Amino acid sequence: MIYIAIFLFSLILAFLLVPFNKKFSVLIGSIDKPIARSTHIKATPKSGGISIILAIFTTIFLLVIFDKLDFNKLLVGFLIGGFLVVLLGIYDDLKDINPWQKVILEIVVALLVYYCGFKIDLITNPFGATIDIGIFSLPITVLWFLLIMNSINLIDGLDGLAVGIVAIVGTILGLAGIWCNNVIVAYISFATVGACIGFLRYNFHPASIFLGDAGSLFLGFLIASLSVAGNAQFKGATALTLLIPIIVLSFPLMDTIHTVFRRLKTPDSIFQADKKHLHHKMLEIGLSYKTVVYIGYFLTSLFGLIAVGFLLLDRKILFSIIVIIGIIFFVIFYQIIKREF
Repeated sequence: MIYIAIFLFSLILAFLLVPFNKKFSVLIGSIDKPIARSTHIKATPKSGGISIILAIFTTIFLLVIFDKLDFNKLLVGFLIGGFLVVLLGIYDDLKDINPWQKVILEIVVALLVYYCGFKIDLITNPFGATIDIGIFSLPITVLWFLLIMNSINLIDGLDGLAVGIVAIVGTILGLAGIWCNNVIVAYISFATVGACIGFLRYNFHPASIFLGDAGSLFLGFLIASLSVAGNAQFKGATALTLLIPIIVLSFPLMDTIHTVFRRLKTPDSIFQADKKHLHHKMLEIGLSYKTVVYIGYFLTSLFGLIAVGFLLLDRKILFSIIVIIGIIFFVIFYQIIKREF
């Protein structure tokens, strides 16, 4: 019942906060005006992530007050890191800061939470014991945070796409947290799912408010954090550190890799936003706006079910299935990248 209560409270709170978030975005000038690469046709408030973070943080504080969560170093690191990411996102929504400065600030946040316990020091081995990566823990953790934060940021190109994908990912992580008896992962995951669905009512096409960098960077930070929370969130099950989020996030990760390869042709504009993401390509071939979003949801759900399979089925068999699926997707993905070059 507590998971249902967390989900509903966060959903209702986010839903009620969005109208105020719209007014606040207008007040501070956080407005997304249509330009050549835009998919919307009218000026729309952004920085909508404020509603989501307030809903999630309020839920967390109530859980702490009612002794359902320990106010430990891990939780403090998450709250401080998340708050800093939202500040960075709001500032970027207002000022469009230099991309390299943005990356440096993201690295600072990743280092902060690393020393609070959010770290990768074990890698899943489907055929045996987990692998201890030793001195590579710090750089791999930082790269993980950069990859996930910017993957969610890049996929946030269509109304409701990023929010819906994060809601699905949160559901999978929440189930994994329950399965492995890790309350911090389970509670925050279901609070995230509720907040995203509450916000999605306003963010689905045609959106009346956007996530903005404040929302997309925070949601990426949240997923990256939960997936490496003390590197023990899946301990006692099948040591699935990283594997579950990597599988579930296959769609945005593929888009990120595709974007990097494509932009390497013109290094001077590697951070330059454009309309050449995978979701934009699907629009170009004639798919409707909502159809593309639903395809994103479907692919994420499909990979999510595969990830859940790792909790329930023999790892070797499931890993073999994933390898076969991976080869098929790689061939398709290679052809897409090949056309870009």
